[in-house]
Amino acid sequence: MGVFLLIAAIIVLDQITKLIIRMNFEVGGSLPVIQDVFHITYVQNRGAAFSLFQNMPLLTIAFPVVAMIVCAILMVQFMRRRERLITIALGLVLAGGLGNLIDRTVLGFVTDMLDFRVFPVFNVADISVCVGCGLIMIWLFFVEGKNAGTGETDGPDR
Repeated sequence: MGVFLLIAAIIVLDQITKLIIRMNFEVGGSLPVIQDVFHITYVQNRGAAFSLFQNMPLLTIAFPVVAMIVCAILMVQFMRRRERLITIALGLVLAGGLGNLIDRTVLGFVTDMLDFRVFPVFNVADISVCVGCGLIMIWLFFVEGKNAGTGETDGPDR
């Protein structure tokens, strides 16, 4: 049940931060927090990651929907096996995907605002997806990879 609260909290935080930016900034507007290091910059991303596939709404909506369905199914399966790390990781990916999908379907673009000047501008949902993917990699290499040679699982029977 905790992973569902995490997903909800991330979606709410993501949507609130995006709403605050849209209400207080013009598109392209930027506020230096640390000059030349970190700015709050309002960007409307009409594509996927790194603005790929711009103005291709079918692709930028259909692919994430399929990916989120797969994440949700896997998350529930791992939850039943009580594998916390991968369940949380998939929940983070799902939360971030849903946060950005809300923008794409309601607004036609994703609101981005976190600008470190050396990387594309991003948002809370993007952070959630990236952290989730990083945790999936850790799980694959250090948990599942370790268990692959022994035939064990990461479940409670171990």
